[in-house]
Amino acid sequence: MKASSPLTLSPIIFFTFALVLISTAQGNNCDKPQQASTLQVFHVNSQCSPFRSQNHVSWEESVLQMQSEDKSRLLYLSSLAVAKKSVVPIASGRGIIQSPTYVVRAMVGTPPQTFLMAVDTSSDAAWVPCSGCIGCPSSTFASEKSTSFKTLGCQAPQCKQVLNPTTCTAIACSFNTTYGGSTVAANLSQDSLKLALDIIPSYTFGCIQKTTGNSVPPQGLLGLGRGPLSLLSQTQSLYKSTFSYCLPSYKSPNFSGSLRLGPTAQPFRIKYTQLLKNPRRSSLYYVNLLAIKVGKRVVDIPASAFAFNPTTGAGTVFDSGTTFTRLVQSAYIPVRNEFRRRMGKTGTVSSLGGFDTCYSVPITIPSITFMFSGMNVTLPQDNFLIHSSSGSTTCLAMAGAPDNVNSVLNVIASLQQQNHRVLFDVPNSRLGVSRETCT
Repeated sequence: MKASSPLTLSPIIFFTFALVLISTAQGNNCDKPQQASTLQVFHVNSQCSPFRSQNHVSWEESVLQMQSEDKSRLLYLSSLAVAKKSVVPIASGRGIIQSPTYVVRAMVGTPPQTFLMAVDTSSDAAWVPCSGCIGCPSSTFASEKSTSFKTLGCQAPQCKQVLNPTTCTAIACSFNTTYGGSTVAANLSQDSLKLALDIIPSYTFGCIQKTTGNSVPPQGLLGLGRGPLSLLSQTQSLYKSTFSYCLPSYKSPNFSGSLRLGPTAQPFRIKYTQLLKNPRRSSLYYVNLLAIKVGKRVVDIPASAFAFNPTTGAGTVFDSGTTFTRLVQSAYIPVRNEFRRRMGKTGTVSSLGGFDTCYSVPITIPSITFMFSGMNVTLPQDNFLIHSSSGSTTCLAMAGAPDNVNSVLNVIASLQQQNHRVLFDVPNSRLGVSRETCT
């Protein structure tokens, strides 16, 4: 695969890699007609986004911010990987609430009320801030105005699927959970959910009653994991536990991408690798990573660095909420060293935050290849390099797992996935990847 030119990051990209669907926005690609089961998405800082940041920070500051968010994300994923139960919390999660990675336009209730809800492949959470909520932002779901809204009691089977401790009141199955510096109290509820042209009746979610702290996602969350209360599980008859997304290049004028739900209109020409099951945490999408090539050379990495172990949580996962790929130290160090060896003495190696392989000269390495069981994914420079806005500094956009997190988990992150169609085919236990321009 021919390498394309290096990625240029905007200095205001510290909200990083969030996408927002908003069909009513104005712009070249902001108002495409809706299609059945297909959601249009945009980068949070695109001209189509109502969340576009007005703050201008330096490139160095934006990269440090992204790395900080990734560190919190890795702590979250590591806690999931070693969870002791196979059931999924209705409101799991780190910090999708701290820094939503992608959001889609969803409608809840009858008549419908519109929200920009975060989606995350490593979460099964479903929740919406409801009217009367203490500590929630101003955009809340007015459940009293919906004729199809229902609060679920403790006798409801869904209440038993909530991992967090539940409390039975006279009218509701209630639960409490903690997210970093925030706490959330919610009632298990049901209402109609509309995604694109599809209507999902009686969708189960947490109706948030109270929050503390400042890290609660403003307009709710939809989990794309595989647990019993995830979007996939609740829409099996409609979407057949199948979805794909294409994350756009940041060179795209409107940062336009798509999320396709269901088997219809998925690509035919696509290579697959097997999805692995971790019974301790069914949400995470584990795959079998075998090796990594830098250029044309397969890096000497011990097999133990990629070995899948459900007991310890070891292995490799695809995750939409992490920005930069993280490898265990025994895999990252050989990859980094081979990268530096290929660069030779053409420039002095510098560092920036968690990135330890940066240069002020052109990068001569054309590609990096992830070699999975059944498929190879060859990344051009856009997918493994970041450039400063001035072009004076270029960094290898991967890093080793931080010392204070579960160092047995490798994470294939969103930068490495951009301009690829990533297909999650749960019924056939496979994940597919094909090159696609996501604009």
